Amino acid sequence: MSNRGIPFHCPYCGDENLWPHEATASDGEPVVAHGAWECRSCLRAFSLKMLGLVRPKALR
Repeated sequence: MSNRGIPFHCPYCGDENLWPHEATASDGEPVVAHGAWECRSCLRAFSLKMLGLVRPKALR
């Protein structure tokens, strides 16, 4: 399993034109936030977060 999950589609428009999102700090330097992506088709930025693994429920 890899350390990073990469989205394949934008959750808003469904397009595949995704790039890591770079925000700009107050001093003008680019800052890459962990899990932040931008869709260059619909011009939206979003972030992804892994919450953890889920244990399957026992069958009764």
